[in-house]
Amino acid sequence: MIFLSACGGGPPAPAWQANAKFSLDAYQQAYLRGDSRVADIEFERAKAELRSTGNASLVARAELVRCAVRAASLEFDNCPAFEKLRADAGAEELAYADFLAGRAARAAADDPLSRLVNLGVQFNAGKASPDSIAAAVEISSGQGWRRPLLAWLGAQEKRAEAAGDREALQRIRRRIALVAGES
Repeated sequence: MIFLSACGGGPPAPAWQANAKFSLDAYQQAYLRGDSRVADIEFERAKAELRSTGNASLVARAELVRCAVRAASLEFDNCPAFEKLRADAGAEELAYADFLAGRAARAAADDPLSRLVNLGVQFNAGKASPDSIAAAVEISSGQGWRRPLLAWLGAQEKRAEAAGDREALQRIRRRIALVAGES
């Protein structure tokens, strides 16, 4: 979008847009890799850029991105920072918040993060099957996303333990150790 406006002779996009997008993207990747320190720094940078507009709906959207990335990693907290901004959020943000809370369906997307968020929402609603958990493990693994991979492997571990499947349990624990750097 920025490239098109620059080539089209129109005015360039404001710097805050590019800066916020870059930092929000960097936040997502750092968080999913398991680098909390970098993720926190990038998220605060993105929020600072968005706050500079005075548009609460933009900040609310960033908070929803954070909640979605956390849901992909099976971390659920009811999005308290979004809830503080709910009164000023737009319809799109409200609908996405309802989706993350499991109160509304959302059209499936093909990108790995969207698929993982959807699986996380299903898991939180108690609707995750062994196949969906396995799919989440494979998505996380395929992307090299350490944090959600460990979370989803942990879900597999609990299921294998509850089922008394010692062979699967040992295999899953070896994989967890590998991902965690313990082997």
